[in-house]
Amino acid sequence: MSAEAAEHSAEQHEKAAKRKDVVQAMSGLMLGMFMAILASTIVSNALPRIIADLHGSQSVYTWVVTTELLAMTATVPLWGKLADLYSRKLLIQLSLGMFVVGSLIAGFSPNVEVLIASRVVQGLGAGGMTALATIVMAAMIPPRDMGKYAGLFGAVFGVGTVAGPLIGGVMVDTSWLGWRWCFFIGVPFTLASIFLLQRTLHLPVVRQEVEIDWLGAALIVSGVSTLLVWTTLAGNRFEWVSGWSALMVVGGLVLLALAVWVESRAADPIVPLSIFAGRTVSLTTLASALVGVAMFGGTVFLSQYFQIGLGKTPTQAGLMSLPLIFGLLVSSTVAGGLITKWGHWKVFLVAGGVVMVGGMLLLATIDAQTSVLTVSVHMAVLGVGVGMLMQNLVLVAQNDVPAKDLGATTSTLTFFRSLGGAIGVSVLGAVLANKVTSLSAEKFGPPAGGTNEVPDLSKLPREALAVVQDIYATATAELFLIGAPIAALALVAVLFIKEKPLKTQSGDERLAAELAGTH
Repeated sequence: MSAEAAEHSAEQHEKAAKRKDVVQAMSGLMLGMFMAILASTIVSNALPRIIADLHGSQSVYTWVVTTELLAMTATVPLWGKLADLYSRKLLIQLSLGMFVVGSLIAGFSPNVEVLIASRVVQGLGAGGMTALATIVMAAMIPPRDMGKYAGLFGAVFGVGTVAGPLIGGVMVDTSWLGWRWCFFIGVPFTLASIFLLQRTLHLPVVRQEVEIDWLGAALIVSGVSTLLVWTTLAGNRFEWVSGWSALMVVGGLVLLALAVWVESRAADPIVPLSIFAGRTVSLTTLASALVGVAMFGGTVFLSQYFQIGLGKTPTQAGLMSLPLIFGLLVSSTVAGGLITKWGHWKVFLVAGGVVMVGGMLLLATIDAQTSVLTVSVHMAVLGVGVGMLMQNLVLVAQNDVPAKDLGATTSTLTFFRSLGGAIGVSVLGAVLANKVTSLSAEKFGPPAGGTNEVPDLSKLPREALAVVQDIYATATAELFLIGAPIAALALVAVLFIKEKPLKTQSGDERLAAELAGTH
């Protein structure tokens, strides 16, 4: 064998070994990511049983979901900044460890107060995992090869979001498991993820002499938390147009304005405003927030439509979500693989935007008589659109920024996607409640005692049952009619993104070149 052939063989062997390491590390990341996303959604079908067992009130019902979402969404930018400064391997294991601790406390909760506290700890861990998984992936894999992995991550995100209610419903409906296993189920898988990453994740630690802008971080977390708390409480504890609403909105916006001011002057900001200087990051951030509204809003309210509009059980409602998962899984994986193969990405983002708008418009036509097959096809269309868009927007932004800003850019997009989802769910939920109230008043007259509780379908006479199902189906269809122009705005944002060739160096290779250039 010639020296040249031996060198080529050694090079091929080294590439294969590196690819094997990447695949093993990706397995650990995807497992951790799946459990983090699952934690946000698994309690939705189990909550009535949980709150009844722990003797909680209706307001607690909301907070069990909201506290986890708040902690996860508000801390994502901070995790992203820490990833630019410290060992990403250590940080990702820390976030997974926090998630395990939160899950164990939640599973053993003796009362609602402990449960809510545990959800905050779970949320902190999930926020770290959500931000860091994509950051670590960008450090290991060049953008040119990222498509197929980004597609898999998008599929994991979507499956975790939609499969949670199904798994939660099955846990509650299985007598020998019960609701506590909604929290325990994630522990062994998360520990397996920690073990896998300890063995397979090899990332250099780049020490940078900088300080974290803690004031900016505190202002961002406070401002976002205030707005999220407002969208959760408005329409339930006080009116959308009220003194409390004005106080919380103005307070939240003032805190965020102060955060922007502090960040613009900080030597090393949490969210470097320079990343928004180019239009690519600005447009992908906007599109991510709008996709978040479509993804989260669609899945949350479809479950209620199945249960009340179509009279299905929680487990059946979960199973009926499978077409959305399937559409998302297939399109995310296929689009990602083709982006890696061909090196072109814009056509997939534009196609995803068009299909997502089509899915929203199709779902705006549903009513209480729509067949399960028809709804399934409409949901699959929405899933295909979201799958082509969601994770590939992150890839496009990562390809556009310097390697030193990869962490902050990735976490910013993740943050705005979660924020869009949280605000979208709250606002669309208020629209749904108002529509149900007005339609109920039309059909049945003003409610006794002035309250509009979710009806128990099993106790309604046949004539009233048909009317109630029609009310909920009509109200849900209107949500998708409102969601369609929001999805169209995401498409417009994507159309204005300029396609750039995908880089062939990994994030760590680019960072090393950038640092070498500064010395």
